[in-house]
Amino acid sequence: MSHDDNRAFRYFLMLTMTLCGGLVMVVEVLGARVIGPFFGVSLFVWTALITVTLLSLSIGYALGGWLADRYPAPDWLYGIIALAGVFVMLVPLLKSTVIMATVPIGLRAGALLSAVILFGPALLLLGCVSPYVVRIATRELVQLGRTVGLLYALSTVGSMLGTALAGYLIIAYIGVGRAFQLCGALLLLLGVAYFVLFRRRTAAAVALLALGLALWPASGPLPVATLADGTQARLVASKDSHYGNVKIVEYHGTHGAIREMLIDGVVQGGVDIRSGLSIYEYSYLLEALPLAVNPELRSALVVGLGAGVLPDRLQRRGIEVESIDIDPLVVAMAEKHFGLRLAQPVVTEDARLYLAGEGRRFDLVVMDAFAGDVSPSHLLTREALARVRARLTDHGVVAINLLASKRAESQLLPTVVRTLRTQFAEVAAFPLFNPADPAARGGNIVLLAGNRKLDAAFRTHLTGVHPMADTLVQLALRQGRLVSVSEPGVILSDDFNPLDVLDIEMHEHVRRSILETTPPAILLYG
Repeated sequence: MSHDDNRAFRYFLMLTMTLCGGLVMVVEVLGARVIGPFFGVSLFVWTALITVTLLSLSIGYALGGWLADRYPAPDWLYGIIALAGVFVMLVPLLKSTVIMATVPIGLRAGALLSAVILFGPALLLLGCVSPYVVRIATRELVQLGRTVGLLYALSTVGSMLGTALAGYLIIAYIGVGRAFQLCGALLLLLGVAYFVLFRRRTAAAVALLALGLALWPASGPLPVATLADGTQARLVASKDSHYGNVKIVEYHGTHGAIREMLIDGVVQGGVDIRSGLSIYEYSYLLEALPLAVNPELRSALVVGLGAGVLPDRLQRRGIEVESIDIDPLVVAMAEKHFGLRLAQPVVTEDARLYLAGEGRRFDLVVMDAFAGDVSPSHLLTREALARVRARLTDHGVVAINLLASKRAESQLLPTVVRTLRTQFAEVAAFPLFNPADPAARGGNIVLLAGNRKLDAAFRTHLTGVHPMADTLVQLALRQGRLVSVSEPGVILSDDFNPLDVLDIEMHEHVRRSILETTPPAILLYG
């Protein structure tokens, strides 16, 4: 190489470190959206991704150092980078096969193994880049420390930019599947640029470009699938936001026409398209139980919008409703696909932050927020519930939709109840499953809490309930009970909050149920 070529190549190495460092973090952040619809977006998924990332990079650093000493030519480095690009581009093509094969082994092991298979090879190869670049860049340099420091600084800056771009822009505006394709294409183009600019090997560049084009899948239509009973499932819309993937799915069959909203693979509301009635039991209890306790209820705050069923029904009763949801995309989807029209605009903000501020007091606060299949842990701590209590009127009540197991050894329900009792004198639980049924693993439980008598809630009888929900709604009203403060469980606090790990078997059961009722083609789309 000439002197100018050497200078240009040094700059190219700097670009390589920055770009590869950034794409490592993009792959890690995007990975949660790939496996989330099947394994959730809980602590276990992020633990699996971080573990796989660190393990793959560690092996890559060691392997890259060995290869750099044995084969110090840049051709090897950019061949490795191009191969990493191939593995990144393969993620959208392989995710269906890999995830369906790993789901049966459970939530924790499945998340870890799927992350190893899907992201491990690309991350390992990207781990080889740093020692290789350092080996090449420092062959003839005296200022070794300065050069190595600069290269690792550039890699870290790239990682920072990659994390920010993935979180703030790529997921919401490009989409997960297309983002993997673009990341892989960038790595391939980096290899192409090297072979064209510095090696003048056009044939190698053309071969890499052809490989990239071959791996670039054509955009297909929204999936349609037929269930075992002949019901047709159709994906109506799918979009990623900063907070999750939101899908609208319709089912047409002998039971009628149903439209559901899914967030990260979990149903967050569904209605009968013809009647507009909710097909899910918890929405009826969240509406009726507080009114049974306080027929004069005039104001309500609903935390967690979903399809907007509950705020709409409360508003139709003449109640002044304020709703809050962290995700603007959920609001837009509820308005477009479920016809939500509220008198007051939905507040798009984190509920904990909103409750911490000074504002009006409500006769009712409903907490129906979920992050995947678990309640957001920061909303159920002693400190968070103190803010809820502060936003209630003197005779106000709080209603919470919780997903929990019926197993005696499960600590989730007792823990939430015990935490509620730090702020409220009475707590009542209404399980939306039959505890006497040995086949029932658990499910939704509506909790009612307040500093007033709750016995009126037990005499409630509902009418106008959708036939699909009526049986369990009436059962829940018959078997609702006050919960004893002596039940076991810990008190959740901002300092100690193990909510995500209290009922793992129930989370796994939910994910298996999702696979049984929602076609994989719909869950994997995007």
